[in-house]
Amino acid sequence: MWQQPTSLFTDHYELTMLQASLHSGAAHRPSVFEAFARRLPEGRRYGVVAGTGRILEGLKEFRFGEEQLAFLAETRVVDETTLDYLRNFSFSGNIYGYAEGEIYFPNSPVLIVESTFAEACVLETFILSALNHDSAIASAASRMIASSGTRPCIEMGSRRTHEESAVAAARAAIIAGFDSTSNLEAGHRYGLKTVGTAAHSFTLLHDSERAAFKAQVASMGAGTTLLVDTYDVEAGVRAAVEVAGPELGAVRLDSGDLVEQARWVRDLLDDLGNENTRILVTSDLDEYAIAALQSAPVDAYGVGTSLVTGSGHPTASMVYKLVARHNDAGEFVSVAKAAKNKASVGGRKFALRRLNERGRATEELIGVGELPAADANDRVLLEQFVVNGEIQAGWTGAEGVRRAAKRHKDSILEMPGSSRRLQRGEPVIPTVYID
Repeated sequence: MWQQPTSLFTDHYELTMLQASLHSGAAHRPSVFEAFARRLPEGRRYGVVAGTGRILEGLKEFRFGEEQLAFLAETRVVDETTLDYLRNFSFSGNIYGYAEGEIYFPNSPVLIVESTFAEACVLETFILSALNHDSAIASAASRMIASSGTRPCIEMGSRRTHEESAVAAARAAIIAGFDSTSNLEAGHRYGLKTVGTAAHSFTLLHDSERAAFKAQVASMGAGTTLLVDTYDVEAGVRAAVEVAGPELGAVRLDSGDLVEQARWVRDLLDDLGNENTRILVTSDLDEYAIAALQSAPVDAYGVGTSLVTGSGHPTASMVYKLVARHNDAGEFVSVAKAAKNKASVGGRKFALRRLNERGRATEELIGVGELPAADANDRVLLEQFVVNGEIQAGWTGAEGVRRAAKRHKDSILEMPGSSRRLQRGEPVIPTVYID
């Protein structure tokens, strides 16, 4: 949940456009804006929508109070007429979109804002910053989950990104299937499961590794996870078992050849009578490293840097475009940018996922102006999040995260099996426009 007004999480030119449109009289024209990605990141075969719940939470706080207005006045960003408009700003339109956690493809209408030009314009940067960051993280996390199989993944990348980005990244990772996070603020805000035990500094603090293990077990119980690679791994495993006994919950490996190391550590634990002690691996994991560890006797993965940076793709490259507006006659007309390398399709969109008789997705159908004709088992993709300025229940907070995680799980099950492979290729299903 946002701790401050969100109205200045925007670009200067959003407000200068507002000022100019107020001057021309076009600011109050009914308009339709659409957020979408023209393409997926290189090598990706689907994307995952995330950030919608945070946008809706932020919309509640999108107000221009005296502090914000004073800043805009002192810096002469806008004129008095625009300040008067902003003083009473409250979004009163409608917002539709793909449910958070949903799979998306190139040109999927991920978010649609119907309102006046003025209201939709000032939301642009805020909407895109949340969608681009969170969708990038969720898309990377989904690939990691696909590589991990049934083994749980833990999000632990807070120290590798901005403090607020860390909370958003933890939330996005849980939506995409991660089991838990190390970030306490994310746990507090969204009811997420948090985990953690000790770092190498805790071992180095004590006069011996054994002394550190004894202190941790005495405090946290034998079921804790002991980090065994501060010095010699074999000696660390033996000391951990001697201190905690057969009830030792897990050992963590954070360096070296994790595949080979996990194999002989598993053998050593079994030989010592700790068949139920699990092995957690960390150390700069990404989806490819996780896939390589599938043959190793690993029980869980801790993922940090690669997750919170989108595993090489820190943005989803979404854009926010005006696609329809009223003309001087008061009629809606389609509008679109025509540049060859950045062309878009005008008109209000409606989206449908075509499913075959086995419930597998075969096409993303995008209707311009109306919903495409649906078969009995096809699925309508657009939900309404805001009705005449009122945010609908169930999309924000802890409930919103749980709902999004379920939506993602169900959406993945609809996808062809090729969606879970890491090989490069085209999107797993095509996007088809229906005029």
